Formats: sequence, C-alpha cells, structure tokens
Amino acid sequence: MRWRGGRQSSNIEDRRGGSPFGRGLGGGLGGGGFRFPGGRGGGLRGGGIGGLGLVIFVVAALLFGVDPGAIFGDLDGGGSPSVQRTAGRDDEMKQFVAVVLADTEDTWPGLLQEVGRQYSDPTLVLFDGGVASACGFAQSATGPLYCPGDRKVYLDLSFFDELARRFGAPGDFAQAYVIAHEVGHHVQTLLGISAQVRDAQARTSEAGANALQVRMELQADCFAGLWAHHADRARSILEQGDVEEALTAAAAIGDDTLQKRARGYVVPDSFTHGTGAQRVRWFRRGLESGELQACDTFAAESL
Repeated sequence: MRWRGGRQSSNIEDRRGGSPFGRGLGGGLGGGGFRFPGGRGGGLRGGGIGGLGLVIFVVAALLFGVDPGAIFGDLDGGGSPSVQRTAGRDDEMKQFVAVVLADTEDTWPGLLQEVGRQYSDPTLVLFDGGVASACGFAQSATGPLYCPGDRKVYLDLSFFDELARRFGAPGDFAQAYVIAHEVGHHVQTLLGISAQVRDAQARTSEAGANALQVRMELQADCFAGLWAHHADRARSILEQGDVEEALTAAAAIGDDTLQKRARGYVVPDSFTHGTGAQRVRWFRRGLESGELQACDTFAAESL
C-alpha cells in the first residue's frame, strides 16, 4: 500500500502507557468490531466490565494496595495479546494508522454528500491492554471496535501482530482494511443505520439479533471496500498484492473460521460477523462497484 508521505489525521488520541481507567466509564451499547477467538463478538455488545462493576473493581484494588491497571490484563481468562514491539516500529505504526484514517476522512465526505448527508470525522484511540470508552471497558482480547456512544474507534496495535502471526493475514493493506471496517461502523452511525439495527435487535430473539449484527458487519466490510475503491481512484494507494491481503484477512476472521479454530465446529446461529466467504464477498462488492447502494446488506436476499 502506498501510504508513506501521506497526510496524517489529527484525530488520533494516544492513550498508550496511561491509566486504562480514564474518561468515559459506562455501560452503554457497543458498536461493531473485530474480535479474537474467545472474545465477545460485536465489540462491547453485551460484554466487558462497565459502569458500577468497573468502579467497584478499581476501589477494591486500591484498598488492597494493588495497581488495577497492572492486573486488569488477567481478567476474562486471557488478557491482551501482547507482542514485543520496538518503540521505532510503534511510531511507524502510529503514522500508518494516522495516514489511513486521514484517507478515510478524505474519501467519505463526498460519498455521503451524494446521499444528502454530512460526514464528521471519528477519533481513533490507540491503547494498550484495555481502555475506558462510552460503551464500557474495551479490551485488546476483543479486538478493534467502534463505539457509537462517543464515536471513537478503539485499536490496540498488537491486533495487527496477531492478525499476521496467528491468522496468517500479514500486510499493511490487511491492516488498512481493519481500520476502514471500523470507520464503516462510524458511517453506519451517521446514516442512522446503527440505531435502527439496535432497535430491531431489542425486539427480536438472540438468533435474530445475531443475524442483524451479521448484516451490520458485512455492510462495514462493504464500506471498507468502497473506501479502497475511491481512495485508489483518487490517490493510487493500491500496490500489487494489496487486495489479496485484505481478502485473506477477511477470510481469516470469519465466524466459521474462528469457531472452527476455537471449538472444532461451528454454530451458525451464534455468528455475529459472517463467514469468511461472506466477508470476502461483501468487501469485494464495495471494492468493485464503488457504489454506496451496492452495500445494502439489509435488502440482500442472500449474503
């Protein structure tokens, strides 16, 4: 991916190395996101420690003279997927993230203007291990996520190491696809799609709510492809092999792939993100069509 020398977004909030118990404690509804096997699908939707539970945990830890930030990584039976990285590489990765985010900022205003909507930039929060958000406590173990409550994308850079090392999906454009997917959830919030889906989920069964979430995630994949289509036309960002990197990542983090890896079998009614083949199909649809209307997963008879 041609990204070096590109404009860097100023909408980056770097909370790495700080206390995870900062602003935004709460238990609101989460948005969409990637997640690791065993993590809670759909970002913070229905998971994590939030609100009163988090306050009690912090107070108890302090009473016993324990640094809550030091032990929080042991919660949920796993903690963050830590990988040793050099400071120089972290700086480069932050620059990369800032360039990709800036590129989405340059792409989406025109696309939304075509449908009479105004785009506002999200903020991307970099964190290590865990961080407080308006949707509750975000942990590295659940993967990157978007929170509609504060309109921020949350990302631990170690996810990119895991994507390459554990799931066989390396490459800078695979990483850009992840960021663009989360920005896709922001676009859904701006279009009112996220609120409509949450209302519909509250009125249906668990299986029905999961099915709606799958359509949400696949649309975010399509939006990521849509960004890539227009960014490449405007700024020639794609290099040979980039599309394959994104497709490999999409296939590697499908619900069927992750469930087979974690359990040895799949439970389709529990899917929240779609199969690997579905994720590939919808990313490719956005990439090849370049049309916002082509990403209407909710009207599609077949995913």
